Amino acid sequence: MRQDFYPKEYKASAYDIDFARWRKKGYRGIIFDVDNTLVPHGAPADARAKKLFEELHALGFAMTLLSNNGEERVKSFCETVVGAGYIYKAGKPKRRGYVHAMERMGTDVHTTLFVGDQIFTDVWGANRTGLYSILV
Repeated sequence: MRQDFYPKEYKASAYDIDFARWRKKGYRGIIFDVDNTLVPHGAPADARAKKLFEELHALGFAMTLLSNNGEERVKSFCETVVGAGYIYKAGKPKRRGYVHAMERMGTDVHTTLFVGDQIFTDVWGANRTGLYSILV
């Protein structure tokens, strides 16, 4: 089996990740998928997601939502959370969306985490780009 399909880490939920620990390790940016990573498919940002982004913003993280969805879906989610940018129709698992997200955040593969729920798009693309991937 190709190692590109294995995440570096598994978590039950994005809300179970100790982001303060990653900050202490030198990570400065987080790329998130949206649907089934932060909220159920098609759901708006809920109180839990809003709180997470407030906490990450307070920790000093740059954040980008990277989604294969259309702009309306991703923009509406992004507008209700603090401190995140977004890239829609990202073409995951292609590398370009991940690279573009890092360029926007001013980070690189050594200082950026990726969190997503799909192996063949999210994880594969993050790993191909050289990111630390967390599958939720």
